[in-house]
Amino acid sequence: MKSREDLKLQLVEHYKWLRQYGCNDSHSGNASFRWQDEVWVTPTGCCADTLQADDLICCDISGRVDEGASLDAPLHIQIYQKNTKAQAVFHSHGPHTVAMTFSGQDFVPIDFEGQYYFPLVPVITIAYDRYVHEAPAAVANVLADHKVTVVRGHGVYAVAETINLAYKWSCSVELSAKTAWLEKQIN
Repeated sequence: MKSREDLKLQLVEHYKWLRQYGCNDSHSGNASFRWQDEVWVTPTGCCADTLQADDLICCDISGRVDEGASLDAPLHIQIYQKNTKAQAVFHSHGPHTVAMTFSGQDFVPIDFEGQYYFPLVPVITIAYDRYVHEAPAAVANVLADHKVTVVRGHGVYAVAETINLAYKWSCSVELSAKTAWLEKQIN
């Protein structure tokens, strides 16, 4: 089993990759991992390019959100409360995924890998002015049964048993959406 410090380093590395590969801009998205009763989350407004392991904020599975934690920290905590297998959560803004789900309809990947990993990606519609209040419960409820969900017009949430796997789901759904978008251009 990895130490808390190893997991902090791993989370930062994977979060930076989301930026590097175009799933987030310099200051968007967030990520967390669970360590026993602790939830380690990226700080609000952090820059992926300069984030360090010591910058992560420790919250508590009971719902305590420490100062400076991501605006989505309560959402991450509710996911862990609802899904006991969850050990990592990533929130990203993959442009193809966001664009392909603006209709509000669930996303059905057309590529083999997408179908294999998540034959259906639920899309949640939340009014932007209600996001902070409604998203934690809505996203947690969906991610209790799915690996990935999308909040319409906002972004992707992926949950997994490891940091690397949550990162993989984030990237895989973006590639599936990009493939579907390209297919629409051809046809």
